[in-house]
Formats: sequence, structure tokens, C-alpha cells
Amino acid sequence: MTSYRTGRFFGRWASYILLATVSLVMIFPFIWMVFTAFKGNQEVYVYPPTFFPQEFHWDNFSHVLETVPFVRFYFNSLLVTILITVSQVITSALAAYAFARLEFFGRDFLFILYLATLVIPNQVTMLPLFLLVSRLGWIDTYQALVVPFLANAFAVFFLRQFFAGLPRELEDAARVDGAGRLRILMQIILPLARPALATITLFIFLSEWDSYLWPLIVTNTQAMRTLPIGLRFFVEESGAQLNYMMAGALMAVIPIILLFFAAQRQFIEGIAMTGTKG
Repeated sequence: MTSYRTGRFFGRWASYILLATVSLVMIFPFIWMVFTAFKGNQEVYVYPPTFFPQEFHWDNFSHVLETVPFVRFYFNSLLVTILITVSQVITSALAAYAFARLEFFGRDFLFILYLATLVIPNQVTMLPLFLLVSRLGWIDTYQALVVPFLANAFAVFFLRQFFAGLPRELEDAARVDGAGRLRILMQIILPLARPALATITLFIFLSEWDSYLWPLIVTNTQAMRTLPIGLRFFVEESGAQLNYMMAGALMAVIPIILLFFAAQRQFIEGIAMTGTKG
């Protein structure tokens, strides 16, 4: 019994040490970005590299705001990301409920066909999508940045798995009371699916906030550029101005941090509760 307790004690502490080490490795790049954002341009390239800045240069942030139209980039990214996130959550919830609860001919085949789009690389569909957007006259517009991404197959799959695990008795009781499909979805299914909705919202927001290649292709002017492209303005022929780039990146990551902390509890519940049933 003593050896069992001793092994359990050391096993617990070994798990703590392992988790702390992994956490430190994961968070180290973020900490390095924060300190680099306050360094001077010369200090960034000293060898051996320094971790803490010798002097905090708060003017790096004002330089970023004055050198490029950073506020415009920020607005574009916020607008595009919010529009895409809201539209994908709405369309995915509707489609996921249909696949999880409605009975219609070819439902399973259509769902599998829909999921098959996940294995197609984005680079394959990018050229046809660009040609379509170009013929519609949407180059360098918000329509080109938003409309092609109003739906998402992964979000449908994620929510469908969650909806399939909810008890049908709740819907049957609501249907007896005269509730229709839309009312059941809005008043019963979606309130129960808050953890899954928070999780997929965070995933979509993060993916679209970091989008680089597509906005680079369909925008031509600075007025339509987004943040990931705007940070490239600090890369010159002589090299990258890392302190200014990290200052811009630090300001760019603020919405993601705020969103995560706001939905942290629902996010963890959504990951834990969403399985592969159905």
C-alpha cells in the first residue's frame, strides 16, 4: 500500500511537471513576441539574443499606427471576420440540425458528400473561385472577402455531432405542445448547444482572423487590406523590422485573447462534450 501511494504521488508530480513544461514551451513564443515588441531596432539583432529588453520602447506602437494605415487594416479584419463568423455559425447550425434530426431522401449520402469537401485543399479551389469573383466584379471589395466563406463544412460536421447526441425526448415534448422545427431549434437545441457554438465560433474567428493568402489575392489597395497583409509592410529588402512587426502582432492578437477568455468555459465544455455519436 505504501509503495502504491508513493508511486501515485510521484506519478502525479511527474504529470504536473510534464504539463508545466509543455505549457511553457507553448507560451514561450508569445512571451518572446511581447518582449520583442518593446525592444529597439538594434537590440532585436544583437548576438547572443536578449530575452528582456534593455529599454522599453513604447513608441514602437505609435510608430506602427503612424507608418501604415493600421487602424484601417484592423477595421477590415474585424468586419470581415465578424461577418464570416456570424454567417458560418448561422448556416452551420441550420444545416447541422437538418442532418441530425430531419429525415429526407439521400440525407446520409449528401452529408458524406458535404464532408468530402474537407479533403480538397484550398489551393485547388482558389483559382476557380478567383475567376468567379473576378467575373462578378468583386475584386478589391468586401464581397470577395466575405461571400465565398459564408458556409463551412467542418462547422456543420462539428455541430451535427453535438446535435445528434442531444435527447430526442425534449423535441418530442415540444412538438406535442405545438412547436415547429424552427422554434425547437431556437428555444431548445441552440441553448443546449452553447458550448459547441462557443467552440466553433472561436475556431472560425481564429481561422478567418489569420487568413492571409485569399485577402492578398483579391485585394489591390491598402484600403481593403487586412491585418496579416498589413504586417508585411514592415518587411523590407534589408530585412524585417521585427520590433515593429511584433508590436503590430501584439495589437492584432488582442481580440483573440479577449474572445477566448470570454468563451473559455463554454469552449472547454464543447471540446469535452462533442463526440462522434450519430
